[in-house]
Amino acid sequence: MEINADFSKPVVVHSDRLEWQPSPMKGVERRMLDRIGDEVARATTIVRYAPGSHFSAHTHTGGEEFIVLDGVFQDEHGDFPAGSYVRNPPTTSHIPGSETGCTIFVKLWQFDLADRTQFSKNMEAGLGAPVDGVATAKLHEDNREIVTYSQLDAGATLTSEAPGGIELLVVEGSATRDGEVLARHDWLRLPEGHRLSVTAGDDGAKIWMKTGHLRFAGAPRV
Repeated sequence: MEINADFSKPVVVHSDRLEWQPSPMKGVERRMLDRIGDEVARATTIVRYAPGSHFSAHTHTGGEEFIVLDGVFQDEHGDFPAGSYVRNPPTTSHIPGSETGCTIFVKLWQFDLADRTQFSKNMEAGLGAPVDGVATAKLHEDNREIVTYSQLDAGATLTSEAPGGIELLVVEGSATRDGEVLARHDWLRLPEGHRLSVTAGDDGAKIWMKTGHLRFAGAPRV
């Protein structure tokens, strides 16, 4: 399966226009944003857990990172409420689920296979002082990528000319790019050489962003 698999082209996905698709586990549905592969895949996905649903135990051979968009995600490592950012590197395993239900934005098979850095953090906890209406927290940085979380006041503009490509998810609020409105849970991917400029709407915006990583994009090495 291939969905938005040409990393040389800009992509915008308005996620609320996508149908929820069933996963192999009852009560767990997904909206696929990009994907190369079938059930083992390099994938970027919004996943929804119904209350009481869970996946069976599994190992993330290619790594997993996610942010909790609503509800509480749970596994044997703890409870992760909305606003959590979690990195589970290659070789880690867990039994994910949610007693109350939750929605997450998750990326699979996009780690350096030698990475062993595992952590979770509250995205808002690291926010710095606003500059021109934009407060930013650096969530993660290595030699492949930089991951940030920003809160924009109404009318504030977030820009980036980072090498290696840019990807963002609107966590809350809305932002406009080149006249196109990106609403809650909309997703944007820009290849290397493209400049990002998004301006927050009347209610401001909360934006998760990753840069640099598209240089390493491709099918998972199983």
